[in-house]
Amino acid sequence: MPVRRPAPAAGKVAVADVAVVPMWGAGDRAGRRRRARSSAAGVESLYTELAPRVLGYLRAHGAPDPEDLLGEVFFQVARDYEQFSGGRGDRRRWVFGIARNRLIDAHRRRAVRPAVVDAPMPEVPADELADELIDPELVAALGRLTEEQREVLVLRFVADLPTRDVARLTGREVGATKALQRRGVAALARALQGADTNHRVIAAD
Repeated sequence: MPVRRPAPAAGKVAVADVAVVPMWGAGDRAGRRRRARSSAAGVESLYTELAPRVLGYLRAHGAPDPEDLLGEVFFQVARDYEQFSGGRGDRRRWVFGIARNRLIDAHRRRAVRPAVVDAPMPEVPADELADELIDPELVAALGRLTEEQREVLVLRFVADLPTRDVARLTGREVGATKALQRRGVAALARALQGADTNHRVIAAD
């Protein structure tokens, strides 16, 4: 006498009626390896292109440990790279958005737990391009600007972001960003006038 299998409960599917397919096959593993290699190459390319400018941005804003913070920025870039999609300009804005958030966090941590240094810290060799982008005299002059002016100028000329991207990162309208940039350039020129420097202040667009 044939054995009748009980019908599955409502809303369920009988196991015998379902084809079981392995979750990961050889093709899936190969695909993951290709994506991993592509991500590693993309992160390396971003680092080569943007790390000096990110370092200059962090130094200009007085980051407590800019080299260490640079590492934090690109650790997050590497971690989240596969989830990001966009063109070259979008990636630049994304990286500097991460840098800006990390910088804010670093300043907050320093405010809560001020660093105590008993002896002078040793000089850390810096990337030559980063030195060209932002030097101590320029950092000192930027320190005389308002926080809003300094942020706009550093994102615009050190990070080399378009004005519309600076506006998006700082939460301002493009017109307001350009006005801050003009005032910041004028203030920077005044701050540099008394210094014995060869800096040329770029006119605001």
